[in-house]
Amino acid sequence: MNKPSPAIIAQSAVRRLPRFALLLFCAAYLLPGFLGRGPWKNADIAAFGAMRELAAGNTHWLHPQLLGQSGELEALLPHWLGALAIKALPFLDPALAVRIPFGLLLALTLLATWYAVYYLARSPQAQPVAFAFGGEASPVDYARAIADAALLALIASLGLAQLSHETTPALAQLGFVALVFYAMAASAYRSAYKISGPALGLVIGLCGLALSGAPSVAVLLGAGSTLIALARAQNDQPEKKLPRAWRWALLTGVLTLAVAALSYGLDLWRWRIHIPGLESPADRKEWRSLARLLIWFTWPTWPLATWTLWRWRRQLTSRHVALPLWFAVVALAATVTTTASDRGLLLSLPPLAALAAFALPTLKRSVASLIDWFTLLFFTGCAVIIWVIWIAMQTGMPRQPAANVAKLAPGFEPSFSWLAFLAAALATLAWAWLVKWRAGRQRAAVWKSMVLPAGGTTLCWLLLMTLWLPLLDYARSYAPLSRQLAARVDPNACVEVYGLSRAQVAAFQYHGRLELRQAAAKATCPYLVVDADAQDTLSDTVDMPEWAFLATLRRPTDKSENVALYKRVSVATPDKAAAPTIAPARQRP
Repeated sequence: MNKPSPAIIAQSAVRRLPRFALLLFCAAYLLPGFLGRGPWKNADIAAFGAMRELAAGNTHWLHPQLLGQSGELEALLPHWLGALAIKALPFLDPALAVRIPFGLLLALTLLATWYAVYYLARSPQAQPVAFAFGGEASPVDYARAIADAALLALIASLGLAQLSHETTPALAQLGFVALVFYAMAASAYRSAYKISGPALGLVIGLCGLALSGAPSVAVLLGAGSTLIALARAQNDQPEKKLPRAWRWALLTGVLTLAVAALSYGLDLWRWRIHIPGLESPADRKEWRSLARLLIWFTWPTWPLATWTLWRWRRQLTSRHVALPLWFAVVALAATVTTTASDRGLLLSLPPLAALAAFALPTLKRSVASLIDWFTLLFFTGCAVIIWVIWIAMQTGMPRQPAANVAKLAPGFEPSFSWLAFLAAALATLAWAWLVKWRAGRQRAAVWKSMVLPAGGTTLCWLLLMTLWLPLLDYARSYAPLSRQLAARVDPNACVEVYGLSRAQVAAFQYHGRLELRQAAAKATCPYLVVDADAQDTLSDTVDMPEWAFLATLRRPTDKSENVALYKRVSVATPDKAAAPTIAPARQRP
């Protein structure tokens, strides 16, 4: 017996969101951040450096390394995509070329999420209550409206903005999770034995996850999806041939085993399980940090998703609730048990957006109004702050914001771009129009409560990626430090490095155009660069009498990130041979 649905929606409330407006939303969110900026520290530039090494043929495609460091380069597929883009587009700057496949992955995430929620909303258990005299929402229109709301909720998620615009394995994992999510959501309407979109998406999604550094996530999602398909198969009517749900359960189970075997064969399993305890103050601090991350990173989807679980609690085993809930639980487990908690939490955004969308048909008008007012005040205030600080950078007035920028980014020289200014001005005018439209007497639509959150997030992200982009490039990249180093060494000379991170190595190679080699006991280059934190062990690897200290170079916006530059000498005196003492960097508060 079907349990009553908490959704009460009339046909007038599921009118279609104009496709042009929805596509404009997606484009305004997707393009800024992929265009016009350089690679940022740390994961962005590190992954880009490995892609350049692969494209140049300096490392093995199955075991990519960056100057002998592998780090987290077991995420093979993302690096392959970037390297192939560099080779296929030699006329573009490599930093721009690698962003093309990753931009397509973000577009895939948005598209797959929309279709996943569309098929989930088509489920009989997800349909709204039928009215006594008719007039309830039709299944197709209702599903389309819920899918529109889910896409807007995904765009509105605060944690999606930066990580989804980086060329890192995290974005590839997000795209493949969304693809698996779509495949399982559409499985009730497509055959598992035909070369259809869902079946192909399931194969690509699970294999892509395994090759992107998340084989355990792929196996857990596949196993859970298999169980959900088996549970659905129990309700199928017996037929002469194997019912559709049983076929999908068989396909998902076989693929899950195949992905596990593939990961084992390519040695992709990397267990980094770390669950904080509760005994020490450091552990409790880590739990508080995780809680804060969960609250802001998944805003505004987590309150709505929580409300969905409460209002649809009688349908928790139904496909439209159980499937996104399982995907979200796996992502949350990855967040708690791994060190890269924000990148693990990124995978929860598509299923949380789906759950959030199913809360909208059950919200009271007063709650929807509260969401609108909070969103309006928050994002309008953020936009005003961005504009004021940009004006201060350009004119010096108001003085306090200009002084704060000069203090936090010493040496930064502001620049003016008409293109960036016009894009920011148009986005601000569009926000003003959107607020006016939302405040007007419009007909009720189930997706209206997500318009302002999505619009506000898009506005602030676009303003940051236009007005503040030169400042953010200066503050978040290694370009200033790389230019300092390149100015102090001979252009044609190689440089030995010791203790540098993969991000620093990639930055010095790309921004500084330097030929780097790992330091060894026998020096082969006239220069040596050492990270300040590795000074104590430097003498264990290199022969210090061969080197004379030249300078300590600092990244302007981070006083704790210093490198020491040495020059090779033919005959060293005791004073020159002594390693310099670098004062411990001040810790950030």
